Amino acid sequence: MDPQGWLTERFEEKRPLLRGVAYRMLGSLSEAEDAVQEAWLRLNRTETATIENLGGWLTTVVSRVCLDMLRSRKSRREGPIDAQVTERSTARGEGADPEAEAVLADSVGVALLVVLDALTPAERLAFVLHDLFALPFDEVGSIMGRSPAAAKQLASRARRRVRGPSAPSDARAVEREVVEAFMRAARAGDLEGLLAVLDPDAVLHIDGAARMAGGGPHAADTPREIRGASNWARQLIALSRGQRGGQAALIDGSVGVIVAPGGRLSRVLVFTFANARITRLETIGDRDRLRAMDLAVL
Repeated sequence: MDPQGWLTERFEEKRPLLRGVAYRMLGSLSEAEDAVQEAWLRLNRTETATIENLGGWLTTVVSRVCLDMLRSRKSRREGPIDAQVTERSTARGEGADPEAEAVLADSVGVALLVVLDALTPAERLAFVLHDLFALPFDEVGSIMGRSPAAAKQLASRARRRVRGPSAPSDARAVEREVVEAFMRAARAGDLEGLLAVLDPDAVLHIDGAARMAGGGPHAADTPREIRGASNWARQLIALSRGQRGGQAALIDGSVGVIVAPGGRLSRVLVFTFANARITRLETIGDRDRLRAMDLAVL
């Protein structure tokens, strides 16, 4: 095999790992592919005889490219990531397959992608490389241009933000059980199962942004509140069919649901509980309120 063919084969062997690192760093499949392609271009401009560990070299390059992209994104961002990614992809006339990106986001965990986006670029890189890809801190520090101790501190800080505040395990376990039963029933169209976890007097509140995002003939940018579980349970089931990207997560310390198709935050479902039942469900899509929330993965 000629040298170029050998190099291409070795690179393709590493591509899934490199794309995995890049996707968890950037939260966008199209941007992750761009980062991996940049690593390939740099590899072709490098004297490969000087590279002792090709996998480590490529991981370092992709990580640093992602770090630069995140820093650039943070410095210019005025709106949500999803708007920027869509705008860039449209301008280029290209972009990753939305279905493929949704599947990848589901496999990673949409809640994790959303929470990672709240970290600083350095925190995100240290957490992804160490906690998700098991790289030792001496390697993480080398990639980041920091000491192993500094990399460990960044990962620790990120870990605390990802996991959120501690809470009594029994209370959280009950909340999670109720929320997961709620999600199963809504997705399966199980009205009886849904009513079983709702208090008969449960209130549904939908803010204007969430109503607009949901669409439909009666969508409006004004909030709506409906009292009595039997008055809104069927409507909720109808809206839940065919939807993906919802995942249980911690929202301001309580178990709720993050709705993030393709890993991009769209809205959250916030619950109020009493006696292992839901007494209030608030659907929030307002960007300012979403940014102010403390989100963490379960």
